[in-house]
Amino acid sequence: MHPLLEEALEAHGGYDRWRKFKGIASTIRTGGKLWELKGAPLIPVPRRATSEFRRQWTRVTPFGEPGWTMIWTPEHVEISAGDGSIIAERDNGREAFDRSFNGQWDPLNLAYFNGYAMWTYHATPFVFCEPGYEARDVALIEHEGETLRGVAVRFPEGVHSHTQEQRFYFGSDGLLCRHDYTVDVWADTPAAHFISDYVDVDGQKYPTRRSVFTLKPDGTLDRDFNAVTIELSDYALF
Repeated sequence: MHPLLEEALEAHGGYDRWRKFKGIASTIRTGGKLWELKGAPLIPVPRRATSEFRRQWTRVTPFGEPGWTMIWTPEHVEISAGDGSIIAERDNGREAFDRSFNGQWDPLNLAYFNGYAMWTYHATPFVFCEPGYEARDVALIEHEGETLRGVAVRFPEGVHSHTQEQRFYFGSDGLLCRHDYTVDVWADTPAAHFISDYVDVDGQKYPTRRSVFTLKPDGTLDRDFNAVTIELSDYALF
């Protein structure tokens, strides 16, 4: 394992402990400017997001209407009513996006994006010890007076996320505090994702605040475009 990731995983609670669990659930409240831009506004209500670790699978409820649920995998995404009837579904959801910056998203686009994003946030950095992930050093960066150490992680073929290679930066305590990537399905838009306010969940560390800003052409934050905010609580490993 890359030595920085080895250190970081220990700071987050350890890979061996993580392997004992099948997945995790959290209650999320999501905001930010992305949803209105995409014509897919999110009502600011608590949702329960559940992800599995050993496969890419995420469920979010409620989704759309009260009582509706969405389930995402890389191959299939669906929205269902409380009685189990299918409201909408789609195979190969990654191919169904208008990838322009202002292109509009339908509910299944939104479900696909939410599914892979929450899986990424729930599974990293622990999943980097699984087969197929590759890491290399990147330059140090400064954030709020602290020097952050980072790695670029290349995700295996077939793992659906924002893009195949992403950068992860860790503070002096070993905890993840910044995550940079481009968003393939959103015009390859570069973003910086800040992670903070960790809590202990059965011996593992998980953040309760996430905030994503787009980046300007010179690489600086566009603080006028806070694309996504997420408040997370009530974590439960299973």
